[in-house]
Amino acid sequence: MSETSTTDHAARSAPTPWTIIILLALTAFGAAASQRLLDPLLPRLAEEYQRSLGATSLVVTAYAIAYALLQLVLGPFGDRYGKLKVIAIAATVAAGATVLCALASTLETLIAARILVGMACAAVIPLSMAWIGDNIPYEQRQPVLARFLIGQICGLACGQAFGGLAAEQSYWQWPFIVYAVLFLLAALLLFKRTAGIARPPRSGSGNLLVNLKGVLDIAWARIVLGTVLCEGIFIFGAFAFLPSYLHYAGGLALSTAGLVMATFALGGLTFALFARRLVPLLGEKWLAGGGALLISVALLALYLWPHAAPATPASFAFGLGFYMLHNTLQTHATQMAPTRRGAAVSLFATAFFTGQSIGIAAAGLLAQYEGITTVLMISALAIVPIGFGFAWLLARRDRLLKPAT
Repeated sequence: MSETSTTDHAARSAPTPWTIIILLALTAFGAAASQRLLDPLLPRLAEEYQRSLGATSLVVTAYAIAYALLQLVLGPFGDRYGKLKVIAIAATVAAGATVLCALASTLETLIAARILVGMACAAVIPLSMAWIGDNIPYEQRQPVLARFLIGQICGLACGQAFGGLAAEQSYWQWPFIVYAVLFLLAALLLFKRTAGIARPPRSGSGNLLVNLKGVLDIAWARIVLGTVLCEGIFIFGAFAFLPSYLHYAGGLALSTAGLVMATFALGGLTFALFARRLVPLLGEKWLAGGGALLISVALLALYLWPHAAPATPASFAFGLGFYMLHNTLQTHATQMAPTRRGAAVSLFATAFFTGQSIGIAAAGLLAQYEGITTVLMISALAIVPIGFGFAWLLARRDRLLKPAT
């Protein structure tokens, strides 16, 4: 595919900037770990604060909502003032907010601290993806994005695993301290790396609404955003409650349930390591459709066999399928509006995390009245048309990339 932006043309002749990508992956590790840390801890929080499971799930929803809302500001902000600098500042704020999570004495204060963490982390992964989009040509971008996502994937695994381990220990707040230190380290290294880099040329309009409207005027951008919104609703509505389901339905200890779900990240890591081969072998259509089908089968397996032995490979397949689908969507997010890439990727993240917050909130209510099994079944059935629908629309992508007139 031909590139239209000046940055993309320059990226063709430049070597891949792996040092910066590794630092961005480290920061993404902290953001992803913070995101999934409290999933296995929900039953412990319900006991600790003497609240229902649905009420305590607000600590997960609060992060997702804050993350989603801040995208609309931080994406264009990164376009205007420099993506790496904004990421470094955000990581510093995330370190302080994560310490506040460890110090929270009530559910309400923990929710408030999680909102601050979500607001800070809102800049990390989307602006990292946008920076990669600025510096890596499209035909090389999906494998490079997959390598960057190793940090995010490992963060998801550690979030689930550390959360499960902490759930059965007296001081369950210790993972917050670990991630606060990591955020601070990543921030310092990024500040050091960006000290000698001149401010990049500003892209897009200085007007926030004009930038966002410029993205939304493109029909293909609306399709990518709608797809990732639905993905967030139906995948993470189920995902947030899977450790609790394995605990209640399968009798697994919370630590074991967290470790089982950590294999989700191993599935994603497998995709990231083999993306350079899988992408040309399967093509984008089969990555999207096949990934959705794999997710559906994995959720059905977890529903039918909520025990450690069968749930472990099912969780692995879940992660592999998710990253096949999601990495395809992410790659298109970096190219759907090249002249407003920060705004475009931030809208993508807004849609994704808005979907997550809607999905988790709806799943919490549904789990309370109908049971977690109903949540799993709905998600397993809904994700297939989402993935195959996007695969079908890929054939019409070129004409849908044109802005509305």
